[in-house]
Amino acid sequence: MSLVTDGADFRGRMAAGSDADLAEPSLATVGDYIALLKPRVMSLVVFTALVGLAVAPGSINPVTAFTALLCIAVGAGAAGALNMWYDADVDAVMTRTSRRPVPMGRVRPREALAFGVTLAGFSVMTLGLLVNALAAGLLAFTIFFYVVVYTVWLKRSTPQNIVIGGAAGAFPPMIGWAAVTGSLSFEPILLFLIIFFWTPPHFWALALYKADDYKRAGIPMLPVVSGDLNARWQILLYTLVLVPLAIAPWPLGYAGVLYGMTSVVTGAIMLVLAVQVLRERRPVERACRHLFAFSILYLFLLFAVLLIERGWGGLLARLAA
Repeated sequence: MSLVTDGADFRGRMAAGSDADLAEPSLATVGDYIALLKPRVMSLVVFTALVGLAVAPGSINPVTAFTALLCIAVGAGAAGALNMWYDADVDAVMTRTSRRPVPMGRVRPREALAFGVTLAGFSVMTLGLLVNALAAGLLAFTIFFYVVVYTVWLKRSTPQNIVIGGAAGAFPPMIGWAAVTGSLSFEPILLFLIIFFWTPPHFWALALYKADDYKRAGIPMLPVVSGDLNARWQILLYTLVLVPLAIAPWPLGYAGVLYGMTSVVTGAIMLVLAVQVLRERRPVERACRHLFAFSILYLFLLFAVLLIERGWGGLLARLAA
């Protein structure tokens, strides 16, 4: 039996044995449940939400600010757990994900599903009751979009999965902004667009050097469906859109000179790395690894400088008021 068939049968075997599994003691540890939350992804979500909260106009109570960030973190973790529940079959055949708690059998699918649904409901209801309805609605839509639109529908059906599905990871600054203001404006939408256009070059760089993994799992990532060359060109094209968008807060007056210089210099490096990915045929892994790693630093630096320059002092003043 092929690995793809094994992966396709994984969900059926787990479902068939789920009733018997309920009678057995759980093998899960606290660490397994933490892994279900995708803590690295959660940390980026919380950080970008913090920036959205910090740069928003108006005032917010310190307890309310903490509650908003906690709910966003828990909501992100819920989405991660539900993603791992649904994707256990493909995770089992990919080397990058095969040691996750569900495919390893340490957390059973029903446990992961219940965990994710409980956290999702708790985070949305708490945010709605203690912060405001708009922030809660955006968080609920983000969880829905990541789990249903991306994980269930797009991921296995189209090579544009990460383009459309990437919107889920771009909502946190808008949720943070809405937690303070109860409304939205162009500035948080611009932060959304920066993350949205950052996502395809970031993940396609990973997909290029993990193409065999995605092919084995039957996931139609762009390099698998359209080939390496098309994926390389798409990375460059999205980077060409991303860099001006990332610089835009400076000339629009949303950020100062420090952010402007940071966005220009790091944007130039992103473009150089994207060109290297296009030009270097072999070894593809080297150039793609460099772009993938730097893209994480790139987004972090943009939001960190924006936080320091625009938001941090203002946030502290508002919290102390």
